Amino acid sequence: MSDYQVSARKYRPQKFQEVLGQDPIITTLKNAIHMDRLANAYLFCGSRGTGKTTLARLFAKALNCSNPSADHEPCNSCSSCREISAGHSLDVLEIDGASHRGIDDIRQINDTVGYASASGKYKIYIIDEVHMLTKEAFNALLKTLEEPPAKVKFFFATTEPHKVLPTILSRCQRFNLNRIPLENIVEKLRRIVQNMGIESEEEALHLIAKRAEGGLRDAESLLDQVLVFHEGNLKTASVTSILGLMPKDVLFELDQAGKEGRLATAFEITHHIFSGGKDWQQFCESLVEHFRTLLLIKLSGKQAPFLTLSDYERERYEASAKLYSQEQCLNLLDYFVELQGQIRFSLSPKITLEAALLHVMRSHQRLPIEVLVQRLSELEQLLEKSADTALNPPSVELGAPTPVIAAPKPVEPPRTAPVAAMPKPAPAPVAAPKPPSAEIPKKVQAAPPSPSFSFSEDPSPSPQDLGIKPTQPKPQAMPSEKLPAPIELGARLTPEALAISLQEQAAYDTRLQFAAVELNGRLQKKSFKPF
Repeated sequence: MSDYQVSARKYRPQKFQEVLGQDPIITTLKNAIHMDRLANAYLFCGSRGTGKTTLARLFAKALNCSNPSADHEPCNSCSSCREISAGHSLDVLEIDGASHRGIDDIRQINDTVGYASASGKYKIYIIDEVHMLTKEAFNALLKTLEEPPAKVKFFFATTEPHKVLPTILSRCQRFNLNRIPLENIVEKLRRIVQNMGIESEEEALHLIAKRAEGGLRDAESLLDQVLVFHEGNLKTASVTSILGLMPKDVLFELDQAGKEGRLATAFEITHHIFSGGKDWQQFCESLVEHFRTLLLIKLSGKQAPFLTLSDYERERYEASAKLYSQEQCLNLLDYFVELQGQIRFSLSPKITLEAALLHVMRSHQRLPIEVLVQRLSELEQLLEKSADTALNPPSVELGAPTPVIAAPKPVEPPRTAPVAAMPKPAPAPVAAPKPPSAEIPKKVQAAPPSPSFSFSEDPSPSPQDLGIKPTQPKPQAMPSEKLPAPIELGARLTPEALAISLQEQAAYDTRLQFAAVELNGRLQKKSFKPF
């Protein structure tokens, strides 16, 4: 019959120094032995695979060891240490709380607790999964736990300390075990494969340690499973295949395809996940970890001490980080954290995952909100500056040449026989600007009010009645003369255009006066009756 043992039992710590990640607790236990300040009961609580039962056994071995070391480590060579390691010591009794959870089991402990130890210094009861005891069993243990015999100790281990009665917790010294760091698990796995004479890839060990989630026993069980699946050296492909994981090359390919705009890659990756029976929830978690690592590299560089990556992975992540901006990594990390809670309740996880990968790839062509806000702010400042220039033109300095705009003069129409309507007067000429001078131009005076009219048989007013002096019409402009340029919409009026506008306004007022006088005359003719 084979004597094969699983790695979790074969490589179980036999000394305090072999326990990983629990240094404060080990220091406390050693000091308690050194100072001879031992409590009646100890409670070791924590997640699975962190060493609760292992610490209870090591503490029991250290208390009953015949030849402890100077730092209170068990010798593992005396009869007491060997019996405790083998599990058949009469002084250290291990009880499974899940199967011995009733009041009768606790009554049996109370009946035998008064007997002296067989050969060791202390009689120790180790109750694993103590939270499984019933309320009656806990209450039956209270008196014994508070005032046990002098040489009796109780060690409890549980993964759910909140289920233990407060009256029990108050009688125990409680130790909360931490999850084992990833580096410690990788180092322990490396020692195991080296002891087996197996070569392993560093990335494969990292994948196993990450999947264990801080539990050393889980990591050792996964290692045994991978070694059975693929005989020979430990390779990354074997780990990803047995664990149903997607290779990290897929994530780096996604980064490059998104930068190049190859959107079809999103559908290819999703098809490979679902057709190959991969764990799509684990893939979503790897996406979160991927963009978290990219963000950490963007913020702290590839040599950040809190990055648990191999040298090869650091180089690859550094190259991928150059494809993203810092704001882009932040947005994608927030997006996938929210997606993890939504995709579990999605009616079609495949389509949801495809849309998520497309969102990642399209983020390379999407402008961040901060850039859009900055561009809008710059555009708004330019528009405000243009509006201020149009409303507040630059002032003219004293002594600078300033064109003077002459007031337009109405043109006297030629005197003819009375007709039904007066012809439209020709536009008045624009006076030439005066030579530049240092004086400030005076304001244009308003025209004096027109004199009263006297009506005769012909009611049409003459130019003298209107106060208009006869002038010679201006000859037609020669082709060589330059005409004023047309005025564009929204442009400021030039002095010449302003003069033309004033001239047209004066001519329009003159025509209105002519029409009013003529209309008044016609009304008087119709109302006149001869004697």
